[in-house]
Formats: sequence, C-alpha cells, structure tokens
Amino acid sequence: MRLERYANNNDRFIAKLVHEELLSRLATITRKFERALILAPCADYLLESAHSATDPIAFDQATTLVPANDIPLLNVEEFTPADAQYDLIVSLMDLQTTNDVPGFLTRIRHSLNPDGLFMAAALGGETLKELRAAWLNADDKISGGAHLRVAPFIDIRDAGALLQRAGFALPVADLEHHKVRYEHPIALMSELRKFGATNPMIEVPHTATSRKLLGQAIANYIDEFQEEDGRVPATLEFIWLSAWAPHESQQKPLAPGSAKVSLKDVLEKKDTD
Repeated sequence: MRLERYANNNDRFIAKLVHEELLSRLATITRKFERALILAPCADYLLESAHSATDPIAFDQATTLVPANDIPLLNVEEFTPADAQYDLIVSLMDLQTTNDVPGFLTRIRHSLNPDGLFMAAALGGETLKELRAAWLNADDKISGGAHLRVAPFIDIRDAGALLQRAGFALPVADLEHHKVRYEHPIALMSELRKFGATNPMIEVPHTATSRKLLGQAIANYIDEFQEEDGRVPATLEFIWLSAWAPHESQQKPLAPGSAKVSLKDVLEKKDTD
C-alpha cells in the first residue's frame, strides 16, 4: 500500500500512523484477550485500550527506550516476564532497537499463553532512504568517508523467517508504504529523536555531529529531494507482523503426500474440458 501524508510540526505524526493501523487490525479479531501487553520505545507509541471485533482490550504498558512517568521501563534484551502470561503482546517500533531479534521474539513467545497472539510494527528496509542518502553525501564531502548514520532496517523477506525461527505458528508479514512530507528536514529528525529512532549501531562515530556536517546533510536533503511546494518527502515502510503461540487447535499443514487429489489429474481434466 502506498499512501502520501502531510506531517505537521509537533503532532506525533508517525505514532498516529502506527496507531491507526494497529487499531484497524485489532478491530477485525474475534477473540477475547483477558490480559494484553503493549511495548514501545516511548509513551507516544503506547495505547491504554483498543477493541477487537467483540471486546475492549486493556493493555499493560512498558516503554523500552525513553522513560515515562508511571510506566515501567523494560530492557528488551532482558524481557523475561516469567510470572506474566499474556493472551496478546503488541510491540511497536521495538525490533530495530534490539541486538538479538530472534531472542527477543522467542522471549515474547514464551510470555504468551498457548494460542496467544503477537503483533508488531517495525521499520522496513526502504525507510528513510532520503535521509540516508543526504547523510552519506554530507560525510563524503565533510568527513572524507561514509558512516552509517541511518541504521539498516528489517527486510520484509526476513520477517516471516524470524517469527518461524522464534517458534511462532501461522506467521504473517505484510508491508505498509508511506510517503510523508515534512516542512523541513529538521522536523523529520526531531520526530525520529522523540521516539528513540536515532542510530543504535555500534559503528557510528562517537564524536558530536558538527554544525557544518549537519548543515551539509540538511542542504543535501533540500537540494536533492525538496518538492515544488517546499516540503521534503520521507519514505516510511512499516512491516506488520502477526503470529500465534503454538496450540493443538491451530490449523496444521498437510503432511507431504497426503493429498487425495493429484494436481496432474486436475490439469489433465482441465485440458479435456
């Protein structure tokens, strides 16, 4: 899906995009969730409640990067709520901030009751490609080399495999593609920083970004991407994941060779019709 949106200053625009999509997905689920947990980098991405097709959902909440008053701060690398069994766990924008994604997903699965649901939104591989290009060109001009200033994000082709590796059943991964237009590159950078989406990679330079380098990156962004009305675009890809903790009642794939109708027979019958 490809959507074009306008971001206004200070309106938590990315969070609102994610919330809208999460609520629409939860609204179609005909399940009652007795206990649910939502994880997000900062409080802007948390929800207190939502609705399934039949019942309201009340969430326990935790932030994973930015502390918030009255909300526990949870280290995703140490997520082991052994005493809490959930029917639903939602993770919004956390996967790109953890070093061990398979381990995190495995711990999530162990925290779900059998047939419990996991849903997640993560940034996809094409996200912030304009910002990445602007920083690469700025480093080339000012620093004399390239640095990884925008972290790599999850590829849609890897997402389903990550869920299977963690032991989930019935994994599904799909992509939401947005073109968001900001008044200025600084407005985009400010929003990314608010929910902890600065580069978590170890290899980034540890010296402060100079005013000259930042100015060059902004100039590159404007020169290369600014549109006729003065706004600058930012590509956002959200990978939405869903999967279930295994349970004996779930659909199972047929064993190889157990089919009662031969594909060859079907094709031959079609040719003779």
